[in-house]
Amino acid sequence: MAIFFREHLGFVCFQLLQHVTLSSLLLLAGFDNTGVLLYINLLLLVFFTAFIVYRYFSRKQLYHQLSVPLKQLEEVLEPTGFTPLALSINQLLVSQYRIYQAEIADLETQQMEHLLFIDRWVHQMKTPLSVLTLAAEELDEPESSSIREEVDRMRQGLSTVLYSARLRTIEEDFQIESVNLIAMVHAVNKEHRRYYIRHRIYPKLTADKQAFKVTTDKKWLFFILSQLILNAVKYSANHHDTIEINIEEQHHEVHLRVRDYGVGIPVSDQKRVFDKFFTGENGRIFKESTGMGLYLVKEVAERLEHGVRLTSEVGKGTMVTLIFSETQNLTQV
Repeated sequence: MAIFFREHLGFVCFQLLQHVTLSSLLLLAGFDNTGVLLYINLLLLVFFTAFIVYRYFSRKQLYHQLSVPLKQLEEVLEPTGFTPLALSINQLLVSQYRIYQAEIADLETQQMEHLLFIDRWVHQMKTPLSVLTLAAEELDEPESSSIREEVDRMRQGLSTVLYSARLRTIEEDFQIESVNLIAMVHAVNKEHRRYYIRHRIYPKLTADKQAFKVTTDKKWLFFILSQLILNAVKYSANHHDTIEINIEEQHHEVHLRVRDYGVGIPVSDQKRVFDKFFTGENGRIFKESTGMGLYLVKEVAERLEHGVRLTSEVGKGTMVTLIFSETQNLTQV
């Protein structure tokens, strides 16, 4: 309705100007029959009102569609009326929609090609890394340890690149199943045992039950836990020799906490630690920080409908809590 009034405000002003002009000319010409003059103005006003009412009802559907925000893109395909203007606008919207869909399809094709390229490239890089690892075993210390450390660093970087690329199509990659959370933690610790040894930090796992079953995606959960543990080890090095991994049930939820006693995160940075590429003050100290680890953890956890919570204090360490709901717990392994 507001759009209609704004569009026809000029018409109304022009019509009033016509009435004033016509009445003034007739009076200046000596026409002194006031009754007839009022009748003429009234008749013109009735014709104009009928015209305005017709225009409103003939374009009511168009005005309504223009004033209501779209909930779905397909709504632009709905008819906007049967007047020439409404039909023309509808044709324009349909043509724009088809162009948009074609561009989206083209972008999706490019995205899939890029994802396929990244996937193949990462897997191709794993072969020379494995060769370097085998070659390092034939060398003496400390050269062997230095090469293995750099290889592990490259392998972690490739993993981050791969999972960052797959994040765009993560829903298509999900395979939801029941996962033993304690067994998963053991698997992650085993995978990164050399990282623990290199930094002289040891994980301590505690749980208030022998096993927990959670509903999640095993591969993506492995990635999340790896990121949390690698972060805890990295920021604990030279500060403390232990990180704690605790699993417990709280109010029909399972909470997995990864706690370190490292440098901690300043309060000013804690609200942004899950932002993409944000490294904060610690990123200036630890040059390896990319600002992607916690961002990926948050994104993946939200897609899996898991909660993530972080608390930290400078000089005392950081604790990240991963929250699983609708769990199924086991008392026997």
